Amino acid sequence: MTNKIWVYIDQFKGQALPSSWEGIGAGLSIAGELGGGVTALVFGEGVEGIAQEAFHYGANEVLLADDATLAEYRSEPYTALIAKLATEQAPEVILFPTTTRGRELAGMSAVDLESGVLVDITALEVQDGTIVATRPVYAGKLLAKVQCSAKPQIITLRGRAFAKPEADESSSGTLTKVDAVLAEGDIAVKVFDYTTSEAGVSLTDAAVIVSGGRGVSNNPNLEAPGDLSEEEQEVWRAQQGFALVNDLAGVLGAAVGASRAAVDAGYIPYVNQVGQTGKVVSPDLYIASGISGAIQHLAGMRTSKLIVAINKDADAPIFKLARFGVVGDLFDILPPLTDALRNRLDQ
Repeated sequence: MTNKIWVYIDQFKGQALPSSWEGIGAGLSIAGELGGGVTALVFGEGVEGIAQEAFHYGANEVLLADDATLAEYRSEPYTALIAKLATEQAPEVILFPTTTRGRELAGMSAVDLESGVLVDITALEVQDGTIVATRPVYAGKLLAKVQCSAKPQIITLRGRAFAKPEADESSSGTLTKVDAVLAEGDIAVKVFDYTTSEAGVSLTDAAVIVSGGRGVSNNPNLEAPGDLSEEEQEVWRAQQGFALVNDLAGVLGAAVGASRAAVDAGYIPYVNQVGQTGKVVSPDLYIASGISGAIQHLAGMRTSKLIVAINKDADAPIFKLARFGVVGDLFDILPPLTDALRNRLDQ
């Protein structure tokens, strides 16, 4: 019997994203109530190793499409294959990680399958055979219970909202190979090359994030080179401030984040932006340095398990969300904090 819960395994260059294994964990948590187990969808070229990993993380079936047309992610062949398989086998629910590729595939698959999408879900439960999902709304201030009345129910899961199962290398399951749907000549999009960023630890997967805001440029004791324009001097000062953020992140093995204000001012690339128009994150620890806490930023990090805020303004909105707050200049606080943590972690 076909499993009712499918989980799409997002991978790049043969490496599965951790949020994909979290998807299997989420599927397993509701599989008992819906009946059956979890089927993992593994698409690509030379990705049979990922299929075996899926078994280790708890999938009891894998639908493996290993084909040259799927070597590089392109939405057309991936969506066509998902739609064909779902039409033939009628799963109850398909879970996708809330990654760039996962969001795109979920939306396009919903169109092809005439269903809907529940997005950015942080909790799942089963009521009368139907998935009831929880998602943050109003910039995370409220939690909404939502359902999809059409089948399959298509759901994207917020990263780090669900626990990743422990891998068991002795686990195995049923591997079913499936054929690609579109021939290369039928695919309009071609991939010629990639440009990779040097963002360091992935924001969406990070257990610890240290973020900087507009305040990183406000060091009164730092004199910028005189041959720079006023705007260039501001960016230069901000880069020195972000160096402190990077030092702390390095000690903690953390990702570096930023507010939109810092990104818009040119202090740091967009790939580091946390917020409603950037990355939505749920780390175990989030340290906000020089970030006042605009509602758009809070929407992207308020589900962090522990928030620490450092800001000169005691009335900054970020303090209302923080578990621990330090009122003071980040330039006075970050260096000794970094040294203390370095000494403590070296012990």
